[in-house]
Amino acid sequence: MADRRKLEVLFLHALPLDGTMWDGQRGILPAASCAPTLYALGETVEEWAAEALKRAKGDRLIVVGCSVGGSCALELAAQAPERVTALVLIGTKAEHRPEPRLQAAALETLHRAGMEKAWEDYWAPLFSPAADRRIVAAAKQLALRQSPSDIARGITAFHTRPSRHRLLSAFPRPIIFVTGTDDSAPGVNTNAMQANMAPQGSLHIIPECGHYVSLEQPAPLNTILSEMIAARS
Repeated sequence: MADRRKLEVLFLHALPLDGTMWDGQRGILPAASCAPTLYALGETVEEWAAEALKRAKGDRLIVVGCSVGGSCALELAAQAPERVTALVLIGTKAEHRPEPRLQAAALETLHRAGMEKAWEDYWAPLFSPAADRRIVAAAKQLALRQSPSDIARGITAFHTRPSRHRLLSAFPRPIIFVTGTDDSAPGVNTNAMQANMAPQGSLHIIPECGHYVSLEQPAPLNTILSEMIAARS
């Protein structure tokens, strides 16, 4: 018998952006999608996941996360596995080893040099060299609209997130890993290894694309999501 519980797509954004980075995807399931901005939901990825769960109305969630949003998606699956029918992880590394020096350097740059310098040092390089410069410029403007305190909170949440690599082999439903060929964070090889760890893991590699797939190459991502929604409906 088909599972007729309500299906919803929950989108979780990357640093240093917000929920509007998914505007090109929310129309795939417009009446049942949620894309919260995470910074105000707490100080940690665990708190973000708990609050995002409260905002989602569906009984069966396809959780789509990019970068720290993917880490939040994994945490959400750890907290409420019965509600998560599939994960789509973009530019996400499940295993985490703390890098306190990198965290301190990012916070120092943000504090002393400001958001524009932090963007140029940490996030602009994550786009593919082939990315449309208009898309990169629009993403920069979106980032600059975020408050420095929110981005500092996001940096801290990212660097203090739990390691969830063991969840990959235990999660009994589909996990789709998506990476751009030009994304080094974490990159194609790490994503392939993670897909092999998951019992229902699969890998999609997007050519001429960096870290922010939803912005750089929305069409292939929308196809992946549409196929996943059809399969889980």
